[in-house]
Amino acid sequence: MGRGPDARFFEPSPALTVGELAERIGGALARGGDRTVSAVAPLAVAGPGEVAFLGDRRYLPALSASAAACVIVPATAVEAAPPGAAVIVSAEAQAAWARASLLFHRPLALTRAAAPEAVAEDDTVVFEPGVVLGPGARVGRGSRIGAHTVIGPGVQIGRDCVVGSNVTVGFALIGDRVRILSGARIGEPGFGAAGSHAGPVDVPQLGRVILQDGVSVGANTCIDRGAYDDTVIGENTKIDNLCMIAHNCVVGRNCLMAAHTGLSGSVTVGDGVMFGGQAGVGDHLSIGEGARVAAGAGVLQDIPAGETWSGYPAKPLRQSLREAVWLAKQASGKAGARKGRDD
Repeated sequence: MGRGPDARFFEPSPALTVGELAERIGGALARGGDRTVSAVAPLAVAGPGEVAFLGDRRYLPALSASAAACVIVPATAVEAAPPGAAVIVSAEAQAAWARASLLFHRPLALTRAAAPEAVAEDDTVVFEPGVVLGPGARVGRGSRIGAHTVIGPGVQIGRDCVVGSNVTVGFALIGDRVRILSGARIGEPGFGAAGSHAGPVDVPQLGRVILQDGVSVGANTCIDRGAYDDTVIGENTKIDNLCMIAHNCVVGRNCLMAAHTGLSGSVTVGDGVMFGGQAGVGDHLSIGEGARVAAGAGVLQDIPAGETWSGYPAKPLRQSLREAVWLAKQASGKAGARKGRDD
């Protein structure tokens, strides 16, 4: 929290004056054109040299309190900007901020492969045929990397890990004794788009994925990197095949997640939570410690610690079962009445 993009994964670009930035992102300079900026950050954590934006009037208090060197705001919010900040006016503030992100933080490209001996901790590391290793990557003692897997620039993999074939790992820090099965995608950009007059603009994803010690990730599962902060999977959590974990999710320790489970962005999951197959969780929700989410449940609100929820929309188990029984009785009664009329 409160840190810039990791230099192992993103290439910093030269600083710009706010006036130059406004011209390049399509905004109108309101004040502070000679101020120098070199990075982007959210309103709540932005500081000297960083650019933030106001995307929703709900965050006006955060705008007023922000320590950002420059803020991008709609015309109606100029007066709410901090007195000491430079101001760029844009009717599409988030899209303008996204363009600034691309100017200041370019992902390191895999333009050349690193030699295995430059990446491996020692000769106990095994690279199967066709592995591609990015510059600055590191693989710990006793780990094995499967055939045709791509380990991106700067990725750190701990000791005694097993990574299957045809896996891609980027923008990630991997602990010890982690298992990643074939076809998994770790560290791809999360799904984020900002509206603009020319259509949706991809919002650059500047965070990382952190898989702590003992995590297992199933085949063809996707874990997206954070938008600015990190996506984190806690120690000893076990994830089945074909699961989806979106950007900024924080999953606790010792959780179990069955196949086809999906977590939307910025979900927080406590320790010891269990998800049945095809469970789905809406964005920015919290699942309390020790909770259970039944197979096929659609979670649209926070779940307190220790509770079991089921159904769609998901509700506490007893309530969900009572409603299912009531509906079945209603349907059965109507069917019986129709049959009586037909007779």
